Amino acid sequence: MARATPLSFRPKSLPAREKGRGARSNNSGRYEREQREEVDDGWVEDVPGSVKTTVTLETPRKIVTHNKSPYVGFDRSINPYRGCEHGCVYCFARPTHAYMGLSSGLDFETRLFAKPDAARLLEKELSNPNYKVRSIAIGTNTDAYQPIERHYLIMRRILQTLSAFNHPVSVLTKSDLIIRDLDILGPMGEKNQARCMLSITTEDRRLARAMEPRASTPPRRFEALKRLVGEGITTGIMTGPMIPGLNDPEMETILEKAAEMGATYAAYTILRLPYEISQLWQEWLEAFAPHRANRVMRHIREINGGRNYDPDWARGNEVKGIYAKLMMQRFGKVLERTGLNRSDGRLPLDVSQFRIPEKLSGQRDLFF
Repeated sequence: MARATPLSFRPKSLPAREKGRGARSNNSGRYEREQREEVDDGWVEDVPGSVKTTVTLETPRKIVTHNKSPYVGFDRSINPYRGCEHGCVYCFARPTHAYMGLSSGLDFETRLFAKPDAARLLEKELSNPNYKVRSIAIGTNTDAYQPIERHYLIMRRILQTLSAFNHPVSVLTKSDLIIRDLDILGPMGEKNQARCMLSITTEDRRLARAMEPRASTPPRRFEALKRLVGEGITTGIMTGPMIPGLNDPEMETILEKAAEMGATYAAYTILRLPYEISQLWQEWLEAFAPHRANRVMRHIREINGGRNYDPDWARGNEVKGIYAKLMMQRFGKVLERTGLNRSDGRLPLDVSQFRIPEKLSGQRDLFF
């Protein structure tokens, strides 16, 4: 297959306050009694200053979230933060900000929530005699390695706690900040207690900057993948979301490059537009790729049975549409060609070594 070529973008001018942000609007959350949206009436001549990131500290009672959904591959997860400063315009987690009475638009990427007591709460939950060990997934909602993690260090302290308990963890991220924690993840990987996955949607830096404005650049994500592999950590590649008519021609090249760097497993998703994401995405598409907008949306509707979003398909029902089936076939073929589908590429993480540290249990470990 021919190599994908960089896209040609002709972005419309943005207000200064939106530079470095993904969303172009900030409409009220869907649960609010009053709905507000910004309208340019031509009266304001001065462009407001850029929207600053604010962080509110949360004090939850528990930090491990359990789920019984048959549509995801894990039953528990940790989300150190609400909202995500990466600002990926397509992010499926955006609608969750409505539960906070906030917008899924700019609020989602500028009004963040942090859980500084996460490690202490985790230690308490893991020390419960009734706790049943299963791998914990991190990065499944918002990114634990988003920029504010450099200051708050919540993810690092979570990993330190998991390491102390010999508790398995899987991490998904778009940030090369993950390599900061190689001193923890490396030893955990050697014991088959840590698995990492880098999400890379494009190698086109202009597209990445527009679509994922504050995530690490694609080259830095590839370098992070290489560093993780070098530490002996089972590492995979997520090519998602693939967007029909926009970045999906890059699927093969991204997977091939990741395999060459040592990735042993892979996954992909196709863009889905539930709730407010549909409007946010179409606003972005009209601004940054107006010449492709109609074609992209036509493909998306074909995949979703004529709608912008099909919740039944999103829950794991049969793939619909010729384009989606073709993408699935392409994915399968490149996995077979690169070896990313081999059975030992993603072995189950080891739960047998779990133990409550002596300082908490008061019992000396028989093996040390």
